[in-house]
Amino acid sequence: METTTSSIEPLLQRAEEYGKTTLELLKLKSLDKVATVAAAMISRLILISILVFFVFTLTVAVALWLGEVLGKNYYGFLIVASFYALLAIILFLIRPFIKTGVNNSIVKQLLN
Repeated sequence: METTTSSIEPLLQRAEEYGKTTLELLKLKSLDKVATVAAAMISRLILISILVFFVFTLTVAVALWLGEVLGKNYYGFLIVASFYALLAIILFLIRPFIKTGVNNSIVKQLLN
């Protein structure tokens, strides 16, 4: 009986070490994936923020220019606002495709 117990103990110790090592490896792989996705999202967020400031400034400039061409400043702002309303409607209609693309991008980054 002793020989069976004594021969199983090293096997159990190895299995325990293997389990701990596997768990640690899983933690490190998960951390790597989360860091990769977070870095990608943050860099995109920064790029989008800069793009938003650019578009805002360009929008005001175009609205003022259109207002000057049409004779009344508010005409330019109405035209630009109408353009953004049309863009919002289009984006609302294609929203499921955008959502699917974003979901696929995140899953692809997590699985690679």
